[in-house]
Amino acid sequence: MVTQKYLTAGLLTLALTGLVGCVQFPTEKQSVVDLRPQISFRFDPTDARMNEARVLVNGLDSGRLGDFMDGKGALRVLSGTHAVQVVSGAEVLLNERAYLGDGVARPFNVK
Repeated sequence: MVTQKYLTAGLLTLALTGLVGCVQFPTEKQSVVDLRPQISFRFDPTDARMNEARVLVNGLDSGRLGDFMDGKGALRVLSGTHAVQVVSGAEVLLNERAYLGDGVARPFNVK
């Protein structure tokens, strides 16, 4: 009699524990959207000189041109007017000034 009472209590405890384990607690997903403007470049990727050319934004070296090829990578900047230059050695391949607003993706053509 006592064994049956403990057995019933044990089974009831297991059943309740199983039900609690099956309950999914509410979850919340948060993400941050980056709306900074993006600059990318269109150029001939087979030209080694182009890949190694340097990108200058407002006079600051931002990296290799090959790292910001349109469709493969982009340079994020703050909203506003920017002077964008691409130089290879002493040669200036691109020299443009452009206003870039939030959410804008602007490709520049480099020849």
